[in-house]
Amino acid sequence: MVEHSVPHLPSADIAIIGGSGFYTFFDEGATEVTIDTPYGSPTAPITVDEVEGKRVAFLPRHGANHEFAPHTIPYRANLWALRMLGVRQVIAPSTTGSLTPELLHGAMVVPDQLVDRTSGRTQTYFDTGAVHVQFADPYCPVLRKAALQPGTVDGGVLVVIEGPRFSTRSESLWFARQGWSLVNMTGHPEAVLARELEMCYATIALVTDLDAGIQVGDGVRAVDVFAEVERNLGALSRLVRSTIAAAPEGPCDVCKVHEGVTLPFELP
Repeated sequence: MVEHSVPHLPSADIAIIGGSGFYTFFDEGATEVTIDTPYGSPTAPITVDEVEGKRVAFLPRHGANHEFAPHTIPYRANLWALRMLGVRQVIAPSTTGSLTPELLHGAMVVPDQLVDRTSGRTQTYFDTGAVHVQFADPYCPVLRKAALQPGTVDGGVLVVIEGPRFSTRSESLWFARQGWSLVNMTGHPEAVLARELEMCYATIALVTDLDAGIQVGDGVRAVDVFAEVERNLGALSRLVRSTIAAAPEGPCDVCKVHEGVTLPFELP
């Protein structure tokens, strides 16, 4: 790969943040970019290449070898580094557990709502100044529409837990009783940080298991989750490529949340 570092950065329009088991996206020949940010280094060097006629950046959320647990991921560095490359749209595939028997292994869901059940994670860039972003609908409606390809499930509530442990049966049953349909460990603060940077953001949730308390048996095991990802990785990659092709040019108006607001610092 050709390696770049600041200040000679390539540009990208769209980014893919790959979840567990989704560590590469391009064939050989992609440009590899090493970036430092005010929030430290991202989880891995970013690769950039052309896909469907668009410049696309890829970053593995957990690192190239899954070095980062959900609660240790440098979310602020990851999103900031992508915006430094010019990214304004982020597609975020992730592994998720299902809280309903209607969503079985291998289902691909484009959720429309998010519930935060994490604790202790830094979830904003605005440590100074009173900046409040609109977040009633946490996912970009335009990018969600692009991700709704044939075979995907439209809508769902993703509850994000702290991890790295999986849920107890009682927790899973409680989540299900609230009407929430999916559970994972990385959807927050990633979504809100993207919104603060005015980047369109949508997630594609690959269902890998029925969460504890919903499934009869021993509950969720990491080895089974990774095996399910492996079985569905080809289909997930094709869906991501189709989403890239369907995505419109540039950010949408809905995600431009800072118009008329004085920010305490300049966005990259």
